[in-house]
Amino acid sequence: MTLDGTNTWLLRAPGGGCVVVDPGPLDEGHLRAVAEHAPVAAIILTHSHIDHTEGVPRLAELTGAPVHQPPVHATLDVDGVVVEPVVTPGHTADSVCFAARHGDQRVLLTGDTILGRGTTIVAWPDGDLGDYLDSLDRLAGFDAVPALPGHGPALTDAAVAARFYRQHREARLDQVREALAAGALEPAEVVARVYADVDRSLWEAAEWSVRAQLAYLRRESQPPHLGLDAT
Repeated sequence: MTLDGTNTWLLRAPGGGCVVVDPGPLDEGHLRAVAEHAPVAAIILTHSHIDHTEGVPRLAELTGAPVHQPPVHATLDVDGVVVEPVVTPGHTADSVCFAARHGDQRVLLTGDTILGRGTTIVAWPDGDLGDYLDSLDRLAGFDAVPALPGHGPALTDAAVAARFYRQHREARLDQVREALAAGALEPAEVVARVYADVDRSLWEAAEWSVRAQLAYLRRESQPPHLGLDAT
């Protein structure tokens, strides 16, 4: 589920302090290697899943750096590297991306909202598909900005990835609708029909997304309550 592992990104202007994004698991060698990029001015997190956060206490101990817990709302300026949070719930309720810039250089750190390869899950019940679709629409405005994901390789254009993810989600929703119309009753049955092309080892994770899709479709089928009383 973590592809090649969890990416830890280090942001730094020449000669300045370092901002660490997602320290990752509790791996002493990895954390010491990160700490060697001292001074570490801040540790920030894209969301609270353990594969991104388990090493936080140890890295804070090694560096003395403050930890900004998700969801992060304040903009950081560390020696000219400006890191601005972009609130992007959906994968989890507390998911945040970070738009970072230094001079005319820009990158978007996407955590698990956009991965470097394949697509991510909506981690129901904490994650919400409606929120996730809104977040993808928000990220579609980052044209030509490289994406640095929580897993997998960097991408050249965050907006292109966000639009692809949006199309993929819409296609999956259509497939879920078809599975329900064909008689699927339980999330596991929907997974077997819709995710037949996905390795079975990932079906448990796919079921989280299916449950999020089913919750979204239930809301979609309910007319909005206008708060009007019949007289």
